[in-house]
Amino acid sequence: MKKLLIMCGSGIATSTVAAGKVKQWLKDNNLEDEVKIYQSKIAEEVNHIDDYDAVITTTTVPDNIKDKVIFGLPLLTNMGIDQMWDQLKKELEK
Repeated sequence: MKKLLIMCGSGIATSTVAAGKVKQWLKDNNLEDEVKIYQSKIAEEVNHIDDYDAVITTTTVPDNIKDKVIFGLPLLTNMGIDQMWDQLKKELEK
């Protein structure tokens, strides 16, 4: 099973909205049984990014992990959402 982390600044509000949309996307793409979603705040996960198969963030991250995360702002704005889904799909297929 793939491990997907969704994180925001506090691990409560924004990541909850993002997680709901990701859960629906996983269901729509018949991936819900293949991916386990974890939700947290950036401060707790910054040193554990490599523990996950994919990471979505709705907040700014340190430069040293920028290449390891998917920026999830499209989950909140819908601008660029198709590209974000494509990126997530590629990460989960690895």
